[in-house]
Amino acid sequence: MTAQYRLIGPFSQIVTMRNLPLKGALKDNQLEVIPNAGVVVRGQKIVAVGDFKTLKSNSYPNKLYVELIEKPAVLLPGWIDAHTHLCYAGNRSGDYAARNAGVSYQEIAAAGGGIWSSVRHTRAATEKELVLLMQERVNKLIKQGITTVEIKSGYGLSVDEEYKMLKAIKKLKSTSPIHVIATCLAAHIIPKDFKGGEKAYLDNILKNLVPKIKKEKLCNRFDVFIEENAYSIKHSTTYLNALRKMGFDLTVHGDQFSTGGSKVAIDCGAVSVDHLEVSGPKEIKALSNSDTVAVALPGASIGIGCAYTPARKLLNGGASLAIASDWNPGSAPMGNLVTQAAILGTFEKLSTAEVLAAMTTRAAHALRVKGKGQLNIKYDADMISYPTDNYQDVLYNQGMMTPGRVWVGGEVVS
Repeated sequence: MTAQYRLIGPFSQIVTMRNLPLKGALKDNQLEVIPNAGVVVRGQKIVAVGDFKTLKSNSYPNKLYVELIEKPAVLLPGWIDAHTHLCYAGNRSGDYAARNAGVSYQEIAAAGGGIWSSVRHTRAATEKELVLLMQERVNKLIKQGITTVEIKSGYGLSVDEEYKMLKAIKKLKSTSPIHVIATCLAAHIIPKDFKGGEKAYLDNILKNLVPKIKKEKLCNRFDVFIEENAYSIKHSTTYLNALRKMGFDLTVHGDQFSTGGSKVAIDCGAVSVDHLEVSGPKEIKALSNSDTVAVALPGASIGIGCAYTPARKLLNGGASLAIASDWNPGSAPMGNLVTQAAILGTFEKLSTAEVLAAMTTRAAHALRVKGKGQLNIKYDADMISYPTDNYQDVLYNQGMMTPGRVWVGGEVVS
């Protein structure tokens, strides 16, 4: 049977996010905003976007079904959250209270809290329990308008436990209504119970975990946390170069508390470097001259109480900027991408176009996913509508306005 053509609309406005550069500053007048608009969907793909009446009068190979939108609404591409740690058990509310009482992130980690606390809880959970916990979190993301989410491992920190986490993410991916992209973060921190040190642990991952990942196609992305209390520049570089030679995409947690990580990311050809709260003029210039996407994580700045990623300077320098939630049980427990992006936009003086692009087209670029992040011909029909007649209201409400409807591959999921 030939797939039917469906015209959805009319929308007060459609913000397509197409025809925008992937790097540098953006002005709001660069946004394509189509009034009284509709979108034609066939199967999972968009086949036309434009004036609703014109689309309705066009002829198609088979009957055009019209799905009427009867109240004022604006349509945008589904949000893409390009950096999360949704695969975890337990929580770290005690860490949050301690930080607010004046204890540093590093001091909490040294005392047995921090990431290692999440490792203990996650190791104690079964694969099935992790899947159920992630499903609950994904349901919350759907209501926020997230249609693609990246999920990292990283709270296993052994071959067997990281393998368990990645299998759980793969199971979630097979049943999730939204798109799930897995990343292996076995190099999160150096596990306290591993005998042999940093280099030996990374060699163990390369020798004993990576072959399993390749065989079972658990992920095609690897991450490493480069920091004074995590992985060194020297050993991270060796590790990432080995993975690159195997054909994996790379990303880096870098420049969160000390610089150096962004340079490794650029030198190793990473698709993105995430955090960048302490990046200075040298790092900003290097990123602006590279193809590595800068991913801001304002949720971590809010959770820890530190400076925001210098988003304005990065964009003015010519870098590509994405914004992600960093949803994790420790430093970024909020998990609300739009709220975080709106706050970052206020503090960093980002245009609406820059914030929207950072959650759509440029986030897709950070994940190297094709066919997402725009309302455009041949793109996936991943779309969100908001109950307003002005797209500016979305960020203005800082996450309090939620989507009225969410489509993934043309199907309503919320």
